[in-house]
Amino acid sequence: MSDIPPLAALGRRIMVLGLTNSGKSTLAVALSDKLGIPAVHLDQLQHRPNTNWEQRPEAEFVALHDAAIEAPDWIIDGAYSRVMPQRLARATGIIVVTDSLLTRYRRYFARTLFQKVRAGALEGGQDSLNWKMLGWLWKTRNSIGKYQQLAINSGLPHAFASNKRELDALYAEWGLTRPSASTGQAG
Repeated sequence: MSDIPPLAALGRRIMVLGLTNSGKSTLAVALSDKLGIPAVHLDQLQHRPNTNWEQRPEAEFVALHDAAIEAPDWIIDGAYSRVMPQRLARATGIIVVTDSLLTRYRRYFARTLFQKVRAGALEGGQDSLNWKMLGWLWKTRNSIGKYQQLAINSGLPHAFASNKRELDALYAEWGLTRPSASTGQAG
């Protein structure tokens, strides 16, 4: 992990990027609570509430995304590369998080089977294990480099956390509190 910049250096429009089940949504909520800035979870904009991850029509998702990035302050977690250029143009800082494939699989099983309320979950979520997500975790296992390179090339202040130890260091350095698993809010 490189040097951790002061949290204030990341500004008030922060992109939280990383691989599935790496802790992006939890970090976004912790940052939101600390900074008093709304957290926006792109998964919630892409998918309809009260479903098992049923996608919205593309135009609806893009409209929701573009409205969210027009706000003066935001912390947005998720990639969705097809709408990333306009988000990147407004961002003031980037955080890239990931963890090992094994840890991300473990988190997927835990959150799907046991954690009905969590940061970034769909309202009324009906998560169930599915092969598509298991395949997605495998397919994207080596993709973190593109997000790290994007952060570097952006010229924006950025921070990387590649495992739990490094993520814990960000939480400690920035005085963040992890949201509780039962409420999705900081505890």
